[in-house]
Amino acid sequence: MTDSLAIRKPELKDTCYVFTMSQKNRMMVTASSRQAEKQGIHVPMVLADAKALVPDILAFDEKIDFNQKLLFRIAKWAIRYSPNVAVELPDGIVLDSTGCAHLFGGEEKYLKNILSKLEQFGYYCLGGLSDSIGTSWAIARFGHKLPIIPSGQQYNALLNLPPVALRLTQPVIERLHKLGFDKIGKFIQMPASILRRRFGTEMLSRLGQALGTEEEAFTPIIFKAPYQERLVCLEPIKTRSAIEIGIEKLLELLCKRLSKEGQGIRLADLQCYRLDGKITEIQIGTNQSTHNIKHLTKLFGLKIDKIAPGLGIELLILTASKTEQVLIEQEKLWGGNFGLEDQNLAQLLDRLAGKVGHQAIKRYIPQAHYWPERSLRQAITLDEKTEIKWQKANPRPMEMLHNPAAIKVTAPIPDYPPLSFRYKEELHWVKKADGPERIEQEWWLSQGEHRDYYILEDDKGCRYWVFRSGHYNEDTSEWFLHGFFA
Repeated sequence: MTDSLAIRKPELKDTCYVFTMSQKNRMMVTASSRQAEKQGIHVPMVLADAKALVPDILAFDEKIDFNQKLLFRIAKWAIRYSPNVAVELPDGIVLDSTGCAHLFGGEEKYLKNILSKLEQFGYYCLGGLSDSIGTSWAIARFGHKLPIIPSGQQYNALLNLPPVALRLTQPVIERLHKLGFDKIGKFIQMPASILRRRFGTEMLSRLGQALGTEEEAFTPIIFKAPYQERLVCLEPIKTRSAIEIGIEKLLELLCKRLSKEGQGIRLADLQCYRLDGKITEIQIGTNQSTHNIKHLTKLFGLKIDKIAPGLGIELLILTASKTEQVLIEQEKLWGGNFGLEDQNLAQLLDRLAGKVGHQAIKRYIPQAHYWPERSLRQAITLDEKTEIKWQKANPRPMEMLHNPAAIKVTAPIPDYPPLSFRYKEELHWVKKADGPERIEQEWWLSQGEHRDYYILEDDKGCRYWVFRSGHYNEDTSEWFLHGFFA
C-alpha cells in the first residue's frame, strides 16, 4: 500500500476575485475564490451583480484551460517533494509520498512544508495524507479535523464525510440523498450486493479505492527520466564546496548506472531547486560519450559560478538528457593512442568548451566542391569521417573570410600579381607573390566568372590570399581578399 497526498484547489490567498465569460451579451461569473464566495458571490452570477456586492472585486477573463495549466505548473513545482506527481482535474494534484515524508522530518512536517510554501507563493490550499488516493482526496476537500490519517484508519476517517467525498457521479449522489444517506457512515456497512444493485458497480469501486482494498490508476505527469538522480539536502546549501560535493555524489550514482549499460553522457543538466521556489540550471556537453566521473566533475566545476543559490538549495536533480553508447577503442601497446581517437584530446576540447563555449570550437571536413568557401563544412561530431581528401596541391590559408572582401589593386599586364593593394583603408606594398591558380566552379553550378588566386606577402611580412574575378580588364576587373596565411 502506498502513501498518497492530495492537495486541493490552489487559490490566491486572501484575494476576492472571479473569472468571467461572455454569455448572451452579459459577463457571467464562471469561477470565484473562497473570499468571493464568503461575500455572497456564486456561480453563475452576472458580473454587474457581483460588483454591486463587492465594488473592488477583481475580475479576470476566463482563459482556455487556465486551471489545468496552473495545476500542471504547481505539479511540476511539487516534483521536489515526490518523483511521482499527478494532476487531479479539475482542482487538485496527487503525490505518491511513499518514502518521501521522512526526508522532511515526518508526515506532519512534510505536509506543512508543502502547504506553507504554496501559501508563501500566494496560494491557499488544503491537503490530505493517507494510505489511499481516495481517502486523501476526500480529506483534502471535506475533512475539517485531521489532514493526516494514520495507516489503516481510512474507514473511520470516511464515516462522517458526505457521499460526494467518494468521487461519485451526480446521479448516484442525488439517489443517495433521496434515501437519506447524507453521510458515508450510513451505507458503508451495507452488503456489497445491495450497494451494487441500488447504485451500480461505481459505488463499490470508489469505496474500495478509498479504503485501499482496490487499486487505483496513478499516472504521473512527469515521468522519471531514464537516467536521472536526485539528492535532497538535509539543510539548504549555498557554498561552492557543498554544491561540488552534491554534484560528485550524483555523478557517482548516475555514471554507475550508465557504465553497467555501456552508455555515456553527451549532454547533462543539473537543476537546483531553491528555497524561494526558483530553479537554476546548468548544462554540460561532451564531444564523445563518457561516464568518466572525474572528467564530468571538472566540466561542472567550470559552470558552478553560474549557479545562484539565493537563500539556499534544497534539492539537486542531475539528468543525462542525451546519452550514447561508449565505444572503447583498442589502444596500441607501443607509441600511445594519437589522433581523434585519443580520449585526452576529447577531454581537452570539453574543458575548453566549458570555458569559451562550444560555438568557439569547430572542426571542418572537406566537401566535393571547387569553390573555396564551399569546399569544406563543419563536422557534426569529433569522430565524423569522409572519403573526400583535403586538397594538398596548393597551399590554403589558415583563416578564410566567409565573404571575400573587395580590395583596390594596382596591377600590371594580365596574369601578373598586384604591385600593391588597399584593404580597410590601409595600403600594402607587395614584396613577394606566387600565382596565379585558376579555380572554376563545377559545370552544373556555373554562375559567375572564374577566379585567379595569388599568394601575396607585403612589406611587413604578412601573407594574404587574393583573387581576381574573371579575365583581366583595366576598367572592370574586380579584386577580392579571401584569406590570411599564418
